[in-house]
Amino acid sequence: MDKRDRSRLFRDRLEAAMAAAGLSKSALARATGADRSTVSLLLSADDGRMPNAQFIAECADALGVSCDWLLGLTDRRERGADMLQVAMRIEEAARSPSDDVLFRWHETARGYKIRHVPATLPDMLKSEAVLRFEYGASLGRTFEQAIAEMHARLAYLRAPDTDYEIAMPIDELRAFAAGEGYWQGLGAPERAAQLQRIAQLTEELYPSLRFYLFDRKKVFSVPVTIFGPLQAAVYVGRFYLAFHERRQVVELTRHFDWLVREAEFEARQTSRFAAGLAVP
Repeated sequence: MDKRDRSRLFRDRLEAAMAAAGLSKSALARATGADRSTVSLLLSADDGRMPNAQFIAECADALGVSCDWLLGLTDRRERGADMLQVAMRIEEAARSPSDDVLFRWHETARGYKIRHVPATLPDMLKSEAVLRFEYGASLGRTFEQAIAEMHARLAYLRAPDTDYEIAMPIDELRAFAAGEGYWQGLGAPERAAQLQRIAQLTEELYPSLRFYLFDRKKVFSVPVTIFGPLQAAVYVGRFYLAFHERRQVVELTRHFDWLVREAEFEARQTSRFAAGLAVP
């Protein structure tokens, strides 16, 4: 950028920040330790001159903006720490299918494509028996309330404006079918019924719901949900890392789309695969 253009941009942004903060020239001079005449000259001069770094830093601190923004190096006004807080925050996660935070994010993103990598099986596709086995006493509400809210999630998938993609590891579904690891102790009839339920719902709800299975030996993902272009949430366990900055959401979207491209089973094949696992 030409130095006159940068000087003009600096002046315009400084004036805009002063107006937003309600600071006069005299007030800015006091806040920065400069003479009022220096501030006045800076705001009126059009000769390409720029103040020194100390004065720019003092102005940024007094006005609650970043030096980079004043200098035209970014379009984000926030300072580094403030920008990080805007871009990412921590939200408490409930160990329950009736997670109000997650449901609120779904409602906010209604009409956008939602991409989801679940921690185990997708909650909205689970049977009552599996919900009871997995969450048990940790639901935090009565079991009947949890079931009702699970059905509400399923109704969300059936809405005409739904565009929902799920990707999960094949070995997770195979381990479930065999009752291994995490699923040890869940009876064979309950597992078979759950697999038939997945087969039925993925067939019934296609193409609004598209369920992909990837090989964890080739690709990997932590549990994550991407709510269109609005935000993405990585599930850690006790909380979500919620990302709001566009570049972060785009990168997580690309990560999910990579899982889909590398999937061993396309969405139309998942129903048949799940049904096959249900047969001993």
